[in-house]
Amino acid sequence: MTQKFKILTLVLALCSANLFAQDQQVDPKDTNKVKNEADQRIYQMALRYNDVDVAKSKLYDLIARNPNNARYAEMLATMYFEMDQYASAALVSMDILEANSKNVAALEIAAYSLEQLGALDRALGHFESLYLLSDDIFSLYKAANLQFSLKKYDEALNSLNMLTKNKKADEEKLAFPTKDNSQQEISMKAAAYNLKGLIYKEKGSSTDAKEAFNQALTFSPDFEVAKENIAELN
Repeated sequence: MTQKFKILTLVLALCSANLFAQDQQVDPKDTNKVKNEADQRIYQMALRYNDVDVAKSKLYDLIARNPNNARYAEMLATMYFEMDQYASAALVSMDILEANSKNVAALEIAAYSLEQLGALDRALGHFESLYLLSDDIFSLYKAANLQFSLKKYDEALNSLNMLTKNKKADEEKLAFPTKDNSQQEISMKAAAYNLKGLIYKEKGSSTDAKEAFNQALTFSPDFEVAKENIAELN
């Protein structure tokens, strides 16, 4: 075999090897897509089989592989919240909010989780932001309740005035306890006036408190809690 032929054979062999190597290379994006799809299937199966640990593990894998996709972190925060692991739910949701302060799902989870943890002042800020972003009047009512609990009475009254002027408050319902340990559905507007009555009562204005409680009864005449509040004033 001539030297020239040997060199040609070597070149062809190298070219073939390079072509084979190129055929074996996979676009990293395609690799991630395959892994994501596999993890998503395992996640769904784990939920179906009630294997929460595996489901959480797969979500962590998906978050690590897709750091810019908030959907997986939202799913993890929701899972923690539904399991009553409020500290974990709050931490995950606040990490999401650090990247995007207008993420409504994360705001909601953070607000309710922080409330459950007793961090009322921090929960209040999240409920206020949630209302401003989503126009969800229940978030406004929650904000007013927290303002009342934190003795921010003027802020609470301002929130409730906004709520009572909102037409949605006529349609929305809230559940309140009754004497027989059941619950009754009450107009949100009635609930708002009842809360106004409690604020006036705390501020020492019995006349304004009674008027607010009576306004609550005009919207929900069977509102037991409002009736009890009036009775306590007399």
